[in-house]
Amino acid sequence: MEISLAAIMSIVALLIVVIISCINEDLNVGFLSVGFAILVGGIWADVSGAKIMAAFPIGLFMILVGVTFMFGMAQTNGTMEKLTAYSVRLCKGNTAIVPLIIYVLTTFITTIGPGNIAGCALMAPVAMAIAARVGMPAFLMTLIVVGAANGAAFSPFAPTGIISNGIIAKMAPQLGLTDLNSLAWKIHFNSELAQGLVNIGGFFVLGGWAWINKQRGTSVNIDELAPKPEPFNRNQIITLTSVAILILLVVLPGLPAFNGLFSKAVLNLLANVGTVAFILSSVMMLLGAGDSKAAVKVMPWGVIMMVCGVSVLIDVMDQSGGLNFLVKVIGAISSPVTVNGWLGLITGVISAYSSSSGVVMPMFLPMVPGLINEIGGGSPIAMITSINVGSHLVDTAPLSTMGALCIACAGDHEDKAKLFRNLLIWGLSMAVVSGIVCLLFFGVLGL
Repeated sequence: MEISLAAIMSIVALLIVVIISCINEDLNVGFLSVGFAILVGGIWADVSGAKIMAAFPIGLFMILVGVTFMFGMAQTNGTMEKLTAYSVRLCKGNTAIVPLIIYVLTTFITTIGPGNIAGCALMAPVAMAIAARVGMPAFLMTLIVVGAANGAAFSPFAPTGIISNGIIAKMAPQLGLTDLNSLAWKIHFNSELAQGLVNIGGFFVLGGWAWINKQRGTSVNIDELAPKPEPFNRNQIITLTSVAILILLVVLPGLPAFNGLFSKAVLNLLANVGTVAFILSSVMMLLGAGDSKAAVKVMPWGVIMMVCGVSVLIDVMDQSGGLNFLVKVIGAISSPVTVNGWLGLITGVISAYSSSSGVVMPMFLPMVPGLINEIGGGSPIAMITSINVGSHLVDTAPLSTMGALCIACAGDHEDKAKLFRNLLIWGLSMAVVSGIVCLLFFGVLGL
């Protein structure tokens, strides 16, 4: 395989970025990626710095900012925390159904918009306190919380889903994809299925089933387990209403039953989840329902810049031929079926040490059109899902933000060194498991 010097240097730059992201979390590789892209483009690819900077994915950036700002206000005004508290009380002291309540609640909270990391941050303190109270091992509760959060991470309303859908939209013409709204929900469903099977299966096999059998017929005082919070105040009711409107205004225009119901002007306003979020955020601010300064501070600026910066470097790789070379390498060992297993395995290995949504997804998703051409077929939906699932199935490991959150919130009676070790073994093993799951589900079965 012939490769130009510009392509080689773009690959070297990407490898440096990936290695740095694995060993030093204090350096934001998004900024490094833009710097490397300008150097590689200017010196070896004969592309001006101005043209490279114009490749910054401003549309994706604005969608992420709009959604995370709106849910930043929902988080800082106490709405999400209070919603969590009320939902946990649904178990009414029946300890045997606590895992189900926690899983469904984490899935719901993540799906409606905050995303997997924010959802886990909201749920981990509550879930781990409950685990300590009812005698559930923290390891099992971590599988429930992180598995549910990652399963719902690709909701079209959540940051990770927005990142995935933004990259997909850019390459949709090459793949012949038209109904991106239905595709987004399909990928979300596939993620829920894969994450649910692995994490719920792990929960039952590694002690969860025995714990549930032991708890049957046992109950605790619900007010001790989850004290009843104060009723939702005016600002929180406005916030909940805004979240409901966000979901409706994004979902309804894409349904066949609503074709022609919305005018062109309205559809312009509802172009994507970001535009709706900006409008609703403005209403919330004008009504005094949220603290905009506090919301800006809790927004995941680091991840947003990582995604956008790495995307700029990938664009230079594409122009210089580096991306095509990597596609040929993966294509040389793959078929239309087995490529899903390889993508799940490779993304899982890298994601165990690097940022799943900030580095791995922007790196691998743009390869899908080239891989289909290289191996002579394959399902773009299956490949996209394999990359997304593979890059997130390992995030139960304590090296990830979510795994670390659960360890930090575990009860004082837990041996945290042992918990760290068990989660590390589980998380790293998920790289291999993700390869097998992606091969079976999205390759052989073609889900």
